[in-house]
Amino acid sequence: MKRAPLIPCKKAFVMDKPMQVRAFAQDGPAARPELRIRRVDAIAVAVPLAKPLAMSGVTVADARNLLVRIEAADGTLGWGEAASAPTMTGDTLGGLLAAVREHLAPALIGQNVWMRPALCRALRARLVGNTGAHSAIEMALLDLCGRAAGLRLVDLVGGAMRTEVKPMWLLGNAALEDDIAEALAKTKQGFHGFKLKVGTKPLEAEIAATLALREKLGPAVPLSADANAGFTLAAARRYLDRTREADLQFLEQPLDPADLRGLATLARSCAVPIGADEGIHSLADIERQARRGLAGVSLKLIKLGGMSAALEAANLCERLGLSINVAAKIAETSIASAAAVHLACAVPSADWGVSLTHFYLAEDIVKAPLPLGEGAVTLPDGPGLGIEVDERAVAKFRVE
Repeated sequence: MKRAPLIPCKKAFVMDKPMQVRAFAQDGPAARPELRIRRVDAIAVAVPLAKPLAMSGVTVADARNLLVRIEAADGTLGWGEAASAPTMTGDTLGGLLAAVREHLAPALIGQNVWMRPALCRALRARLVGNTGAHSAIEMALLDLCGRAAGLRLVDLVGGAMRTEVKPMWLLGNAALEDDIAEALAKTKQGFHGFKLKVGTKPLEAEIAATLALREKLGPAVPLSADANAGFTLAAARRYLDRTREADLQFLEQPLDPADLRGLATLARSCAVPIGADEGIHSLADIERQARRGLAGVSLKLIKLGGMSAALEAANLCERLGLSINVAAKIAETSIASAAAVHLACAVPSADWGVSLTHFYLAEDIVKAPLPLGEGAVTLPDGPGLGIEVDERAVAKFRVE
């Protein structure tokens, strides 16, 4: 791919002169001077993974993601990110860029960032769907607002329910012995939960791998499996029947998202909780899946269209008694992973764990990637997302 310099951006949208700032009447705690948006950049990056990760239907070797950089009139910056996900959201990298550059960015120039909820609503009316692009824009606006106000993102969306999360590690090697070696190595590094990618190999090999991993990890380590819609109903039933001794926490998206009857049949007939991921794109999807007996869902910002929608979905899950896995897409940088941590710390519960995917990158684009310490990732304490983007790294991995 041809690499291009970061600045200047020929597709950036810029307000030539900062607008005059007018102070609101100081008669209420929420009053604050207007802060206008002067520039919006849509940036494509391709960041290599430390090693390819195989999933049903695709092997991911690098992260091809959209970055959104929003600059206010006073120079304050906000960053957002969304992974391309053609088989999950329909978002290609080119489509994400076009959505922001041609439709969303022009509508933001000159707008007051403190009107974020109204801005996001207007943008959704301007461009239907394109949930990844909407998510990246809202993330950048929240980051910008947090930095301008000196508040963490989580405090802008209702406050923290917890201050750390315990991320799970995804396993998806071609050989069983490599999965076992990786799981044991990651246990020593502090990962205490694992999700095995299944639906990519012969069924008997999937069963043997699951049982072998449980034996090596011991009974106390949370272990789940994710088929990424790679099983038939018969294969899913056989897999669950033969892996009962593995005591899986849940099996995620075993069947095609459109096969709601099959998912309902599987959920009623097996003891292992069944979760949905690729089948969840809206609140209506969550309600539809719950009626068919599914036990939980995976919440991703790019699927639901941003932080506000994901929090609304989490509250719906609590009302419906559904478990929640908060997840970033394979693979996102510490920008989107930080947003996932803020989301996981804000939701009522994340009892099915948290998947943070910046750990799978060979390099990151922030000055200090989110660390794992004593088995947990701590909620960033700085304003906004709480991370500092390295624009030299962004330039290094930028593509057109």
